[in-house]
Amino acid sequence: MRRVTLKPGADLDGFRRAVRALAAAGVAPEEVAWTSEGDDLFGDAVPADLPAEAPPLSLPRELGQTIAEVVPHSDPERYGLLYGVIWRVTHGERAALQVASDPIVHRLDQMRKAVRRDIHKMHAYVRFRKVEGASPERFVAWFEPEHFILEVAAPFFEERFRSMLWTIVTPIGSVAWDGSRMSFGPPGTKRDAPGVDGFEAGWTDYYESTFNPARANPKLMRQHMAKKYWHNMPEAAAIPRLVRSASSRVEAMLDREASVPNKRAPEGALAAMLDQAPASLEELNAIIRSAGPLVPGATQAVVGEGPEGAGIAFVGEQPGDEEDLMGRPFVGPAGRLVDGALGEAGIERRDVYLTNAVKHFKFEQRGKRRIHSKPTAGEVSHYRWWLMRELDLVRPKLVVALGGTAVLALTGKSIPITRARGPAELLDGRRGFITVHPSYLLRLPDEKAKRSAYEAFVGDLVRVRELGGAGALAA
Repeated sequence: MRRVTLKPGADLDGFRRAVRALAAAGVAPEEVAWTSEGDDLFGDAVPADLPAEAPPLSLPRELGQTIAEVVPHSDPERYGLLYGVIWRVTHGERAALQVASDPIVHRLDQMRKAVRRDIHKMHAYVRFRKVEGASPERFVAWFEPEHFILEVAAPFFEERFRSMLWTIVTPIGSVAWDGSRMSFGPPGTKRDAPGVDGFEAGWTDYYESTFNPARANPKLMRQHMAKKYWHNMPEAAAIPRLVRSASSRVEAMLDREASVPNKRAPEGALAAMLDQAPASLEELNAIIRSAGPLVPGATQAVVGEGPEGAGIAFVGEQPGDEEDLMGRPFVGPAGRLVDGALGEAGIERRDVYLTNAVKHFKFEQRGKRRIHSKPTAGEVSHYRWWLMRELDLVRPKLVVALGGTAVLALTGKSIPITRARGPAELLDGRRGFITVHPSYLLRLPDEKAKRSAYEAFVGDLVRVRELGGAGALAA
């Protein structure tokens, strides 16, 4: 039995070195014991009888992303599960991660989602407090993550709070920004952060003023803002009182005479905003984010991703659960399938533009799960303004409609995919190509039919590459 001891927390580099050495020596997963315990801070990632440096492995892109996202999970079995899948992939099962019914694959997928949720919670619920008397001015926050996410979550705060000096203290470590660089340090306790500061009263007043009593839903609030985070958030102290007074506040609102027409005219309002003629995707995305979702519940607008001037733009239906949490398009199961298919078709994801016809996640709540709900034709029409301006700014040579909702958005017509599949002319005379949405492939129950449909989808992408001139993958 080979014992591999990694650093406590998320030791991605140590895991990679160990995997290379183990794979080079042909050590099977059942012959390895993984641990992060012990007093050796730097661990013993590579057993003494194995080469300290081994050549890197050629792994599918999807597996590399899964490794990076699962390693921060707190489950001590994560390294063993990952090495087991890596072993399978390097011994003939290249598509192992695409078998969603496989218990190990399913478990790793649940870990990935848990890490993503934890990162999202940290981004949403960290509250900085001013350190009184500090010179220069400095802010400290306390947060309690469930997983080892500090290093992957920290760049968000560097970008968002670049102009101030701050420290985030957690039970797993700390991170500080000094105005020019980030540094990571040891864990701390809640006592290391200030209890209150002068800013909180103003923030609490603002929160109370924006609280909508007509939409008070305590159960849904707890799902989006778990109680474990409440004691670290100043506005949470006001929530019980606001919920108790919701009924009386709604009655008071109804008693007042309406000051604006209650008919919604989303397209007209959006058209007025777009008259600002944003000169870049960044300006357009700022409008998208400030406009708010057409349907309630979405965490955030999920804007497009990719370079302006991309030769090919892919348009899907709407963000899914994972996209809504991450704020990025095509990162869930359908997105991972797209990544694999693009690779097989010789297209680099980084060279194309990916977006959706609808920019917010529409869903039905079933227990703890958020189940995708198909957008209506009216909702697609509402978001068409954003989509068309987005494509004007990207200027692709070819626009690929993935599925019926994208076809409706790009042509104004509901057309069966089986009849329209292939090159097509879209609104405003744009060159287009119509194919299935990747989620359709995931829903096929028969493995033979799924494989055949996937190969046809890859064939469509090969034609897309030829028509749009996308950058090919290096050999």
